[in-house]
Amino acid sequence: MLIPLSRQKFEQLIPVVATGAQYKHAWGNFSDFLRRVLISISALASILFIGWLLPIGALSSVRFFLGLFALTYCLWSPVLEASLRNVSYRRYKFAGFLRGEVLDVYLSDEVIGQEESVNNTGDLVIVENRERKINVEIVDETGFSTRIQAPLKREHQAIAAGDTAELMILSNRSDLSKIARVTDVFLPRNGIWVSDYPCLRRDEFEAVSRRLERDDYSFEEEELTEPRRRSDADFEDAPRRNVRGASRQSGQKRRPGNLSRRRSSDPLR
Repeated sequence: MLIPLSRQKFEQLIPVVATGAQYKHAWGNFSDFLRRVLISISALASILFIGWLLPIGALSSVRFFLGLFALTYCLWSPVLEASLRNVSYRRYKFAGFLRGEVLDVYLSDEVIGQEESVNNTGDLVIVENRERKINVEIVDETGFSTRIQAPLKREHQAIAAGDTAELMILSNRSDLSKIARVTDVFLPRNGIWVSDYPCLRRDEFEAVSRRLERDDYSFEEEELTEPRRRSDADFEDAPRRNVRGASRQSGQKRRPGNLSRRRSSDPLR
């Protein structure tokens, strides 16, 4: 099921200014905080040094505000980072609410960084930092498919093939025939979110999902037997499959026919 969203609803779901969840995500870990502190100290020291070289009284107020700006860099830079990321989503002209189902879910190990070190014999050794991630493949009744990859969390073990999956798709075409980008995924059966970055206002998105359920816009599907849920042991020891080389989140095309959707002239507001 694909339902076009009005621009107003689109901008409500992805705000310009970072939300609390987005700020927390952009804050990062301790090393990220330490890096921002070093940048802040370096910028403040540079401003003070320039002020010492050029002791111009008329520029004292300018130096004060620049110094305050540099001193608080470690606090406001996550807001700027998350807001710029939101802008990258909002630059698309059209959006739609997509409801499909989980085709497959599996785990993989991804390289998130490399470190160079020297072993006892003096040889250069490259150490790869890996992170276990969950991969969720989603399809709908028209044949559109995409894969969402995110850091693995304990609640993800409840996800199984056949689960209903909801997300927002972004496009520069009014008929949404070519999908350029997708957002984080919501699985309403368990209330689980899968995302690398929480670009959506989740309370607003869940409200849209509930409204569609009340309006009876859910698509019909065959009765499926309850899939076997993974135990903790299964989840930890699941086979690690290689992730496909190219993500299918961009440039996806939908088949023009048999779309279960509202008319483009009647978007969800």
